Amino acid sequence: MNKYPFFILVVCFLAGSVQAQVNDPSQVGKDAATNQANSDMNNAADKGVNKAEQSVGNLFKKKNKPAKTDSSQQKQTPAQPQDSGANPSPNPALSAYDNYDFIPGETILFTEDFSDDQKGEFPAHWHLCYGQGVVTDFDGKKVFALTEAEHGDAAVVMEPRMKKKSGYMPANFTVEFDMYVPRAANADDDIRGHWAGLNFYGTDELFDSYNDLSVSPEKLEFYTALISDGSKQLPDGMGNEDFVNKWHHIAIAYKNKQMKIYLDQIRLYVVPEVKDAGINKFGIRVAGKCVVTNIRIAEGGGMNMLGQKFTDAKIVTHGINFDIDKSTIKPESMGTLNMIVQIMKDNPDLKFDVEGFTDNSGNPAHNLTLSEQRAAAVKAQLVLMGVSGSRLTTKGFGDTKPLSDNNTSEGKANNRRVEFVKM
Repeated sequence: MNKYPFFILVVCFLAGSVQAQVNDPSQVGKDAATNQANSDMNNAADKGVNKAEQSVGNLFKKKNKPAKTDSSQQKQTPAQPQDSGANPSPNPALSAYDNYDFIPGETILFTEDFSDDQKGEFPAHWHLCYGQGVVTDFDGKKVFALTEAEHGDAAVVMEPRMKKKSGYMPANFTVEFDMYVPRAANADDDIRGHWAGLNFYGTDELFDSYNDLSVSPEKLEFYTALISDGSKQLPDGMGNEDFVNKWHHIAIAYKNKQMKIYLDQIRLYVVPEVKDAGINKFGIRVAGKCVVTNIRIAEGGGMNMLGQKFTDAKIVTHGINFDIDKSTIKPESMGTLNMIVQIMKDNPDLKFDVEGFTDNSGNPAHNLTLSEQRAAAVKAQLVLMGVSGSRLTTKGFGDTKPLSDNNTSEGKANNRRVEFVKM
């Protein structure tokens, strides 16, 4: 008897048995943490359950072929150089952000991509307020997912572990995170019940004097003392079925009590005045099958240099970000790049040396090469945006000039930067 038809039948059966699971990261997290009590979220998940979770995760990866997960700059294979000539090829993902004006804060206070956490455990850098959630693998990334999502309004709330319990939010700040809502295998599933949100607290008490922001496939909602119903439907082409099964970047800028909220390349909502007892601390909420990662809080934001004569010696930016261990610019970097272009238009005699820096992860020689390639990629993008290449030179310094120590994720994030030095 020919054994190959039987083998094919077995493979087909196994593939069908996991189809309902591969797009449900909350179920993966739930299986890993079903037997964990709320008071013991930091204990390791059951080894046998973790093996099952790993199997499902591997099948998911094989199906979608995501990129490998690495800490920034840890791979030792040299990145491929990018064209920094006068005619670089346009990047459609960046072009969609042509009018993006979000500029993150200059000093990173907290950053989290869950790379230091084990699957099936509650993340070490967070304090659990209520609900249950764990770190798991999804689409080639470490993410945080709810573990109890039997109905749409189930949610988990957590706050970052900061040196101070509250009062750590500066007068002006930015918050960013990435979210993903997978389409469930059950076509009757209500995708509106899967969302991510932020709480900005005015006091030390949970949910006392707070501003509530949430983003779902259907709409953005913002509640504050000033606005009783701040809901807004997502634009055509972005909401409902157009929202699911893709990553979205949420960015919030708070300055002088005004809050601007961005979804991907669009400024979606402006709160003219946030009235409360002040914003003292921050929390994040996850509901349903939604997952979140790449959370960042920074002090400052909205560098007010446009329309002014530029006299500073240099501009230090943390808003130009790249894919892990690559010189590929992320789309949300366009707010900072648009600012640089406008400054150079306002100051036609201005020339910059574009300088790239990394943290100390990985090999120093590799970091040096990577920083050079990232600086060249920034120059290429600025040339594409209309800046003469004769006004820009590039250098890379790798990890040789840190701004902060490299012992924390925040320190590493502050060391990964692009500087524009006046020539």
